[in-house]
Amino acid sequence: MNWSLWIRQFHRWVSILFSAIVLAIFVMLGAGQEPAQWVYYLPLPPLFLLIFSGLYMFFRPYLRKRGSAAG
Repeated sequence: MNWSLWIRQFHRWVSILFSAIVLAIFVMLGAGQEPAQWVYYLPLPPLFLLIFSGLYMFFRPYLRKRGSAAG
């Protein structure tokens, strides 16, 4: 598996994890339970990973065009 496919697969799984965490928080709030304050910070690590992998996937076509034009 090459690097680009690995990044895409990683991005997909991290997005599922992020969505599940956010959904669990909303389910807890909907059930009337107030979660501990630290629970609200749980979505942040996956979100940062999504930012970096998403930026890589966004800029990759532009960098590829520039590299092929120079070569």
